Amino acid sequence: MSNVIVVLVDGVAYGMLLFLFAVGLSVTLGLMRFINLAHGAFAMGGAYLAVVLVNDGGLPFLLALPLVFMATGAAGALLERGVIRHLYDRGALQQVLFSIGLAFALSATATIAFGPQQQGVQIPSWLMGRHCVFGVQISGYRVFLVAAGAATAAALAYLFDYTLFGARIRAAVDNRVAAEGIGIKVDRLFVTTFAIGSALAGLGGALSIEMLGLDPTFAFKYLTMLLMIVAIGGAGSTEGLLMAALFLGVVDALFKYFLPEAGSFVIFGVLVAVLVVRPHGLRGRTA
Repeated sequence: MSNVIVVLVDGVAYGMLLFLFAVGLSVTLGLMRFINLAHGAFAMGGAYLAVVLVNDGGLPFLLALPLVFMATGAAGALLERGVIRHLYDRGALQQVLFSIGLAFALSATATIAFGPQQQGVQIPSWLMGRHCVFGVQISGYRVFLVAAGAATAAALAYLFDYTLFGARIRAAVDNRVAAEGIGIKVDRLFVTTFAIGSALAGLGGALSIEMLGLDPTFAFKYLTMLLMIVAIGGAGSTEGLLMAALFLGVVDALFKYFLPEAGSFVIFGVLVAVLVVRPHGLRGRTA
């Protein structure tokens, strides 16, 4: 029984990590209608930046995290202003080709700068220890991931669903001309939103190093899973995304432990079933 509890905790932690990864993609795809397949590359960039700050710069891991968040957000804002803003009105194919090409370029850059080998990061010993909860030994880092994911989900749900900023974003996406006509600064909103999505990707990448590892293929390794989570949860829905990420994380952990050969089949089966019943995902917007 204790093994099952540990596996479930690992699944929830993995699901929260997937949520942190995918929420930025959901923001850009659901709220801005931009197909950003380079999202994994932002996560990879945040992870490598954390390695440099912690291992080479000597910064504590927890202090490096906000710096990674701000740096990847700034990089996303610069990219949005320089290139991506010209692609909003282009077709989906052009957006896909640009973003996937950017991901390949950044992956090649990471190989040149850091080599093809796996990278690690120094996590505080108190965070890596195991703690006894109801008689079960649980990793402190897993608990930290769950707390970080829950806090992020609450903050984003409030920001996009219950603030004027979120209302302006939805209005700008639905009808940009009308939004600009009533005084909404659409360009400023879009660069801010893209920066938030990029910053969350970088944060998720930094948090994932200990659990998932890091190498130059990172930008593509989990892209399919992220797209599945956004499709099941519904692009632009924080609540739906959280439900999908937790469900897939727990299912993946359970099947890897009890029936490894059936894990992928079950996950893709869930994707097909949800999209047949709800083509826009569990909580996605229909327009």
